[in-house]
Order: sequence, then structure tokens, then C-alpha cells
Amino acid sequence: MRLPTSLRLSPRWAPYVFLSPFLLLFVVFGLFPLLFSLHLAFQSWEPTSGLGAMEFVGFSNFAFALEDEWFWKSLSNTGWLAVASGVPQHLVAIPLACFIHRSFKRARNGVVGAYFLPYITSTVAIAILFSSLFSTDYGLINAGIAQLAQVPGLGALLPAQAIDWLNDPDMMKPAIATLVFWRYVGFNTVLYLAALQTIPADLYEAATMDGASRWQQFRFITLPSLKPMIYFGVTLSVIGGLQLFEEPFILTQGRGGSDQAGMTTALYLYRMAFDFNDFGAASAMSWLLFLVVVALTWLTHKLFNRGGAR
Repeated sequence: MRLPTSLRLSPRWAPYVFLSPFLLLFVVFGLFPLLFSLHLAFQSWEPTSGLGAMEFVGFSNFAFALEDEWFWKSLSNTGWLAVASGVPQHLVAIPLACFIHRSFKRARNGVVGAYFLPYITSTVAIAILFSSLFSTDYGLINAGIAQLAQVPGLGALLPAQAIDWLNDPDMMKPAIATLVFWRYVGFNTVLYLAALQTIPADLYEAATMDGASRWQQFRFITLPSLKPMIYFGVTLSVIGGLQLFEEPFILTQGRGGSDQAGMTTALYLYRMAFDFNDFGAASAMSWLLFLVVVALTWLTHKLFNRGGAR
């Protein structure tokens, strides 16, 4: 049965009709919250008082954020964690991807799946796992350190008492960085493994015939070929590292830990909004964080462009 001409969809409007579900969801759950957050950054508002209680305060929220010592400390914590967790991810993921690429053929998918599993693991499961691992009295990490301390020559280099990972301000950041590294090193490994599979095998065969060693092949063939993917992976690490929230939230129970050592900027603005009910200041901080992300992403792009990445 054919529809009447008046009910038929014009080819001119068909693409917009098919795109409309996505556009509607994007406007409601993407664009509107973004614009509302920008509006809130210039308002003083306590949500329990209703929308009518908003008061325009200009740039006062931004001035407050820039003068807030805890905001600057959260930025410092975020930068430390981004570097301490992000750099090792790539230093480990690249040689690990090369090893998997060379050593595994039929079992490659299973090995890659095992390394990728932490990236998709439930946050609740991660909380239980790492809270147990970092436990002062019963954690496996302290138990392993205690066993290593019994090895001659290592005892003097290791702490004599169990480390209070989740309450000691000096150990909180390494604990969070370890969790972030564990979650994302597999993701980066998958990225680099995918890039390795696009490198022509003829290049390695020609290099082998010319007498190039494994290290020379890695240095002059693998690394230059991986530059675009390294640029992509580092950019993702920069953006993700500056928005760290779940990992510090898990290990500090949403409070930032002792002396706020685990308080990242994302966690701080979350607390500013939902613990202190200052949505205006939280929105201003989120836009300042956005500017930091843009600046560092631009700097990463410039550094890799100078190195020839495209």
C-alpha cells in the first residue's frame, strides 16, 4: 500500500528527520547543560531556593575561584596525578604493544582483552579491589612490601611499618596514580597495537636484510610510524588526566583524603556544588578547568607538530 503524496517524506528533509533523535538528545543532554553551566558561572545560586533565587554577580565567581587556595591546590594535585599516571602509561603501553604484536598470533585477542578489561571494569568493583589492596593492616601491597623487606639488602630501603596509603597525605597521590595507571594502560596498549598492525611488514623484512637489529627497527621504523597514534594517545591522556574524578573519588570516599592530597579539580568543583551548594562558583571553576584543558591540548598539538606528527 502506497502512502498518499501529502504524507510522503521529501528527500530534501529526510536527512534531518533521521538525524532528529540524535539532535534532540544532544540539545537536551549536551548543549543545554553546557549553556546552563555558562549561565550559572555568572550567577549566585543555591538550588534549594529555586531558579528564581538566581542573582547576577558578574565575574565574582571567577575572582573567587582564582583567589581560592584550595582551587589552586586541586589544580596542583591534578597536574601531579596527570603526569605521574599518564607518562608511565605510554612508556609501558608502547613496548607492551610491540611485545604482544610480535609474540602472540592466535591468542592475541584474548591477551588484548585481558589488558583492556580494567578499562571497562565496574567502578564499584574497582573501589572494593583497591580499598582492599591499599588496606593498612590486611592489604596485599603492604604484605608484599613486608616480604621484600626480608630480602637481604632491601630491608634498609623499605619502610619498617605498614604504609597507610589511604590516610597518609604523602602516599595518597601515588595510590591514586597507581589506580589510574592500572585502568588506562590497557586502553593505550590497544591503541598502539592497532597502529602497529598498520605498519607494512616489508619495512621490517628490508631492515632485517640490511642487518638492522631489533632496537634499530624499533627506533627507526616503529616509533616514527607510531607518532600519529602517540599524539592521539597523549592528547587523550592530557584531557582525561585533567578531568580525573572517579579514581580519587573512589579512594578518598569523595572527600579528597587527608590534607586534601587527593582532591582533584573535578572532585573539588563537584564538592563545591553538591556539598557546599555553591553552583555558581563550581560552574566558574569548571570553565577555568576547560581553559586549562584547551591550553594544554593546544600545547601538545604544537609540540607534536614540531616533531612532524600529522
